[in-house]
Amino acid sequence: MTEMIPDVQGSADRRQLPITRVGIRDIRMPIIFSNAESKQQHSVATAEMTVLLPHDKKGTHMSRFIQILNETSQYSVADFLQLHGQMLQRLMADEGTFALTFPYFVEKSAPVSGSKSMMDYEVSLLADGNVGNSELYVEVTVPVTSLCPCSKEISDYGAHNQRSHIIITALYDPERPFSIEELIGMGEKGGSCPIWATLKRPDEKWVTEHAYENPKFVEDIVRDVALMLNEDDRIQSYSVSSENFESIHNHSAYAIIEHDKRL
Repeated sequence: MTEMIPDVQGSADRRQLPITRVGIRDIRMPIIFSNAESKQQHSVATAEMTVLLPHDKKGTHMSRFIQILNETSQYSVADFLQLHGQMLQRLMADEGTFALTFPYFVEKSAPVSGSKSMMDYEVSLLADGNVGNSELYVEVTVPVTSLCPCSKEISDYGAHNQRSHIIITALYDPERPFSIEELIGMGEKGGSCPIWATLKRPDEKWVTEHAYENPKFVEDIVRDVALMLNEDDRIQSYSVSSENFESIHNHSAYAIIEHDKRL
């Protein structure tokens, strides 16, 4: 039956224009993710899979991307580059990109009461390149509290604070692995104070006072996290950004640092 149906996508194209990336995006799927300690958790991921299309090919085989996703239910950082290679092989592509984004849950204990609750962090895995030369970046979005140093300095009492999102994107070396939890920890240390899903009154008092004693501009946040990333020899390339969702303005404050130690 397949041999009798014309393969239009596989036909030739005469316009002599390669397509940098073509594929699928924004497709959701259930996954089982294993962390660095081989502990599994169920989540729902959004995937993007694209490949380079040569100038002489009319189209790529979109259904093969879906087949790969349906055949794969278990993921880990350590195995993601291998999955990227399998995608290139199945699509007969010289190079391509595979990105997976999902909520990752960490159990945290409140700072005073010890009350336990689950915190969710957005995690992305991004593999890009060809079979012989591909790179994997791990990205985490870490929500924190930030308290304005200027507001604290000029006010007779109090200081305005807000929730901030610190995004760390770090190059992953399978020979010198790091964990998602380690990146989250750097982000939480970079803010004025971490946040928790559940806080009792003694915890809320601690969080309020801790942030007040640790004021930071958006510039302070990215610099402090960058220093931690610079000191970690396992991370050879990174970007760190912070967006502060201002409580006294109708706009955000934003800063980013990008650094490649290999250059």
